[in-house]
Amino acid sequence: MKLKIAVLPGDGIGPEVTKQAVKVLKAIQELYKHNFEFEEAFVGAIAIDRTGKPLPDETLQLCATSDAVLFGAIGDPKYDNNPDAKVRPEQGLLQLRKELGLFANIRPIKAYDSLIDKSPLKRDIIEGTDMLIYRELTGGIYYGEKKLSEDGTVASDLCEYSQMEIERITHLAFKSAQTRRNKVTLVDKANVLESSRLWRRVVTEIAKGYPQVTLDFLFVDNAVMQLILNPSQFDVVLSENMFGDIISDEGSVIVSSIGLLASASVGNEKALFEPIHGSYPQAKGKNIANPVAAILSAAMLLDHFGLNTEADAIRKAVELTLEYNIVTQDLNVVRNFGTDYVGDTIANSILNNDDTNSYINHENISIGKSIFF
Repeated sequence: MKLKIAVLPGDGIGPEVTKQAVKVLKAIQELYKHNFEFEEAFVGAIAIDRTGKPLPDETLQLCATSDAVLFGAIGDPKYDNNPDAKVRPEQGLLQLRKELGLFANIRPIKAYDSLIDKSPLKRDIIEGTDMLIYRELTGGIYYGEKKLSEDGTVASDLCEYSQMEIERITHLAFKSAQTRRNKVTLVDKANVLESSRLWRRVVTEIAKGYPQVTLDFLFVDNAVMQLILNPSQFDVVLSENMFGDIISDEGSVIVSSIGLLASASVGNEKALFEPIHGSYPQAKGKNIANPVAAILSAAMLLDHFGLNTEADAIRKAVELTLEYNIVTQDLNVVRNFGTDYVGDTIANSILNNDDTNSYINHENISIGKSIFF
């Protein structure tokens, strides 16, 4: 298959982890004889510094003419710590989502057997956790009208949703549940928010068209508790923009590190794939960032185009690497490996996929050298 992939490394650790995702995609390209064309562009703080815009016109044009977008991370302390900044890196991502019509964000949360004991939660609580969070991405409070009084003492953000915005992501969530365990949980705050009550009415009506799927409801405050108390109860979680943002980040506790969580943002025509972690500026240039979330985002990119065997090859390689404790310092503070090393290991595992274990050099693992002969 031939794919044109726009690569937007962004800020902080974005370029480092995105480099590893591209490396892994090139391994897939070599093994399965695909033709992936990669082209980079600026977004976020680096784009503001160079062009004055968080999303330059050239970047948007590249994304619009590409088959998919591989995204790194955006954000910089000089903007984060300045509440008066009028132009911010995050505006670039919000604009990109809007311009490309990326209305659904899909975030898998899965507990890896080899990492269960690294989670702050007990094994019997998180074992078997495997959920997908469907977060509405282009509506709600992040995009609503924003007001600030002239004296700067009163502010408001409008949370607004239309029936159409709710319907389109709800259908995606129910269709996904049909391929999994046939359960959808709607997370809202319908006891106090009118927008949430609209969500409940629309989702309840759509559920009638999927009789095999069980629909459950949780208020967001209860949902965040249940996510920690009993995460394995969830299959597909459906939520509006802000609630979905919060609960999916909370899910990183289950899998031990936010550096493991990938995501896909999809629309009717375009799709963008990114790790859910931020730019982590404190780690920039230190070769310590976890690249697994970016690499798993690349696997979701392949899934999106029906390359499921190739995507599974990436996930298999990731699980092997985790099993052999070839991890960055967020997962092992005593004995860890660099960003580049983890990326190399996963790429090599893919290229040796015919009988991976026969290529493992178990002695080298113990001394921090390549795990392959």
